[in-house]
Amino acid sequence: MPIRFQFRLIPFIVMLLLVALGLSLAQWQQRRADEKIARAARLQAGNLAAPLALRAAPMLPQDAQAIEYRRVTVTGHFVPAWTIYLDNRPYRGQAGFHVLTPFQIEGSNMHVLVAQGWLPRNNADRSRIADYSTPSGTVTVQGVARLTAGHVMQLGTAARLAPQAIVQNADIGQLAQASGLAFQPLLIEQTSPQSATLPVRDWPAPDLGADKHRGYAFQWYALALTAFLFFVFTGCRRAKKSV
Repeated sequence: MPIRFQFRLIPFIVMLLLVALGLSLAQWQQRRADEKIARAARLQAGNLAAPLALRAAPMLPQDAQAIEYRRVTVTGHFVPAWTIYLDNRPYRGQAGFHVLTPFQIEGSNMHVLVAQGWLPRNNADRSRIADYSTPSGTVTVQGVARLTAGHVMQLGTAARLAPQAIVQNADIGQLAQASGLAFQPLLIEQTSPQSATLPVRDWPAPDLGADKHRGYAFQWYALALTAFLFFVFTGCRRAKKSV
C-alpha cells in the first residue's frame, strides 16, 4: 500500500525554520565544545612544559594567546602604588577580592599585571582591605599566563580605575591608560613563592565543560529531527484522513 502524504506550505516553512534553527544552534554548541577541548589540551601542555621566562620585549596579542595557560616566570619588582582589587570574587563560599598589582620587568619600563591572590572581604566595612604583604625589591615570581582576570556582572556604574580602587572588572588596556604604565597583553596568576598568610593563591581551574556543550548540541539536533518527523507524520495523517 503506497504511503500518502498531504503537503501544506505553512507547516513546511515552519518545519524548515525549526530545522535550520536547531542545526545552527547545535553546530554553535559543538564549536564551543571543540574550543574547550582545545583549551584543555593547551592547559595540559602548559602544565607539563617547563616555565617560560617572560621578557620585556613588547608582545603582540597573538603572542600572548599562544602562551595562555603556560607556566611563566618573571623577574623584577612590584609597583604596589597601582594595586587594584577585583570585587565579587568568592573563595570557598566566602566573599572577597582578587589582588592585581603591576610588576615592572627587570631592566625595563615594561610591566606585567600580576594577580597576587585572594583576600577576604570585611563584612562590616567593605572598603577595608585585609592586611597582606607584597614583596619589595627584586623578586622572581612564577605563575600561569592568562589573557584576562575574568569578568563578573557589573553592579551599577563602573568605578574609575585609580590606585587602590575596588572595582568589579579591570581590563589591562584600561589600566595601562589610567596609570600611564606600559603593560604586556596578559596577566600572571601567581603561584609562587607561596605565602603562609594572605593573599591566598589557590586559583580555580578554568571552566572547561565540553560535555555540557555536547549535551546542548544533542538537544538542538533532537529539536531539528523532531520538527522534521512531526511534519512528515502530520502530512501522512492528513492524507489518510482525506481518503
